[in-house]
Amino acid sequence: MRRRRRSPLDNDDLLSEILLRLPPQPSSLPRASLVCKRWRGLASDPGFCRRHRRNPPLLGLFDSHPIVPFLPTLEAPNRVSPGRFSLQLSDSRHVRSLGCRHGLALYFDCVLPQLLVWDPIHGDQRCIALPPGFDAERALIDGAVLRAAGDAHFQFQVVLAGALDDDDAAAAEGVYSSETGVWGNLFSTLITAERYVNLGPAVLVGDSVYWILVTSPGRILEFDLKMQSLATIQLPVDMLEYCRLMPVRAGGGGLGLFLVSNFTAQLWKRKTDCNGVASWGLGRTVALDELLSLNSEFAYLISILGYAEENNLVFLATADGVFMIQLESLQFTKLSGNVIFPRHHPFKSVYTTGNSISNMHSHFGYNKTKLILYNCLMVLPFTSFCVKS
Repeated sequence: MRRRRRSPLDNDDLLSEILLRLPPQPSSLPRASLVCKRWRGLASDPGFCRRHRRNPPLLGLFDSHPIVPFLPTLEAPNRVSPGRFSLQLSDSRHVRSLGCRHGLALYFDCVLPQLLVWDPIHGDQRCIALPPGFDAERALIDGAVLRAAGDAHFQFQVVLAGALDDDDAAAAEGVYSSETGVWGNLFSTLITAERYVNLGPAVLVGDSVYWILVTSPGRILEFDLKMQSLATIQLPVDMLEYCRLMPVRAGGGGLGLFLVSNFTAQLWKRKTDCNGVASWGLGRTVALDELLSLNSEFAYLISILGYAEENNLVFLATADGVFMIQLESLQFTKLSGNVIFPRHHPFKSVYTTGNSISNMHSHFGYNKTKLILYNCLMVLPFTSFCVKS
């Protein structure tokens, strides 16, 4: 009897490499798991899932206020229901979102006062008291959450920034580690300000976290996570007159700025010369009305909602809707849904449609193997394999 020739897909290691090339969309792994029990076992393996989630998709936007529904950015079948990510609080009137990063969200309750780190996918929460030296009644507080390196579940760091709005304005930074459960050293610097002080949303570029300091003159607050140092960077002249700007990742890496004035967007980059002297340079100018086909009567309504660091995406609210723009390619997408508050936080994470892979099997069964196999393989990028006989 002639033996069946083995297929390359009979090799689990090779099949895993193929499945890893599925796009990290919420429907990808559930679809692959419906092919057969073997595929299901590979798709639900913890080690495989960790490798697959290294490039998580942008699922949507969280508003600055937790009572506002989640705004999805994906289309069906990957679209997440706005009610799927809902933070349950006994009283949300004094709670605001400070940002999202690495699949985690950070909130601040100004009454208690305390911070809350939340994992919307798994539902984990942790409340954190403010570090000694932070006066919530006097300081304008903002922060950033970062998932710790490694595979440990719900391990993170919180970088807290505070700015005092008085004659002797100062900025302070503290770093909290969930592993130790304590705050590290407090860093502070004086700010020369002729007017009020305010903090823009945090942006992570490289090893540093940046905030726009809305003062006169305008500055950027920089905290270097690696060097554990705090500094300020002068903004280009008159830039704060526009009041619509965001720290971003510049082309080729490094710190950049995205500025909007009427229908004109500018991309600036921070450069360092051979003598170590840093300065700003204008890199690109974009006519937003031409790019997005906007109504010319409502230029004053354009605002920057948020920024997705890893994708280098900026979100703009206009009279014609909300747009998502990739800053390097200038490709854009118009999102469905309305915005209420002017500050939103992009949320990236690995998420599978349905409650779990096993639940999808009990619901669909295995009678759709051919259809699902077709759907899975159609989205695989072309890869050439050389199999030795």
